[in-house]
Amino acid sequence: MLNIIRTSLRTGRVTVPYPEQSETGACRGRPHIDPDRCDGSSTCAEVCPSGAIAVTRTASGARRWQLDLARCVFCGLCEEACPLGAIRMSADFELATRSRDDLIVGVTHVPRDTSDAREENPPAVAVGSATSAGREDLAASGNYLGSRIRSLLKRSLHIRHMAAGSDNSCDWEIAHLLNPVYDVQRFGIDFVASPRHADLLLVTGAVTRHLEPALRATYAAMPFPRLVVAVGDEACGGGVLQGSYAVAGSVDRCLPVDVYIPGDPPRPQAIIQGLLIALDRLEPKMKRVELRVDA
Repeated sequence: MLNIIRTSLRTGRVTVPYPEQSETGACRGRPHIDPDRCDGSSTCAEVCPSGAIAVTRTASGARRWQLDLARCVFCGLCEEACPLGAIRMSADFELATRSRDDLIVGVTHVPRDTSDAREENPPAVAVGSATSAGREDLAASGNYLGSRIRSLLKRSLHIRHMAAGSDNSCDWEIAHLLNPVYDVQRFGIDFVASPRHADLLLVTGAVTRHLEPALRATYAAMPFPRLVVAVGDEACGGGVLQGSYAVAGSVDRCLPVDVYIPGDPPRPQAIIQGLLIALDRLEPKMKRVELRVDA
């Protein structure tokens, strides 16, 4: 016992300070698009393995480049294929949002002779940039999350995790939430085995036809109020399995989803951020943005 205590004192605290402090690391995050460099070509769309990038033409003749972060696997092939260097892979991981549409980033190249479209162009703004106010909200959420959960639910938040057809990458990240490094239990959050004891259903994987009835039955067994959080690109948008005969698709095709946490897989901090958003403890940073440039 003395050796254990001595080792603990020597090791010190290993739990990460997130969300009280911002974290950056070597983990790959979402792609950033530079609208001034993008010419709307389809080179990146041709190499995208999940079909997250699409290039279309509008009725006015404008070319529209669109990235669906819910389906993006963050592989980086688009960055390598872009001949103009318009796409850059970043380390941004705080992508959780309540709306599926907020995960869509678009660049529309408006012909110069289309004056009406030019006048309606919104200003080009950065997507997912962290503001000081947002960081303060995140820190406050982490500090008071445990007490607020108990005041609202009279107990800790209970999560039922269900893999509805995942490749286990997201499940490994969720398992890390319970280790000493991330220790999600410090927020009063814990995982339960029965949906009848759960307040939140955490779903991973593109829902397979075989597991769709089980997913619906699990959701039906949960008491009110109940939340659903989709974790990973497969759960959010179908990922590389989208359109397969064996899957029903993303989770929102079967259940009402309250929060989307994209990534392949999302890192544990990103899942923590999504849980905070699901509990209405902070506002998501991702907002749908349509950038317009003169072609």
